[in-house]
Amino acid sequence: MSEFHRVTERLSVAPQLAPEDMAAAAAQGFKRVVCNRPDGEGPGQPTGAEMKAAAHAAGLEFVHIPFAGMPDAATADAVFAAVSGAAGPVLAYCRSGTRSVTAWALGSLRAGDHDREALVALAAGAGYDLSAVLPRPM
Repeated sequence: MSEFHRVTERLSVAPQLAPEDMAAAAAQGFKRVVCNRPDGEGPGQPTGAEMKAAAHAAGLEFVHIPFAGMPDAATADAVFAAVSGAAGPVLAYCRSGTRSVTAWALGSLRAGDHDREALVALAAGAGYDLSAVLPRPM
């Protein structure tokens, strides 16, 4: 089972999940799973369709917003909306969790939900260093 890293009350992130992790996520109170990993990115990785089926079987919503590298503005906004628009806590995942927390943080920054310093601190509390990727105020 993958480890879930809590960023905020509404968001936790994780490295690559497996279909069997969906029941554990539901048992921990998550309502939605967001996958930020493109299909076929790594060997043995479950597809988005497999993960969606497992999530639905566990009673979870599933949103697939795949991207590689740094997210563009539209992707960051979509990830932030998927988290903020959920009916409860969200678990987002990618290969390591970094891509998911980065996209959410950039979307949060663009929405004015948190400032840069708060986002860096929230990510650090979950074990991710965003100090080099979040834009500094002018």
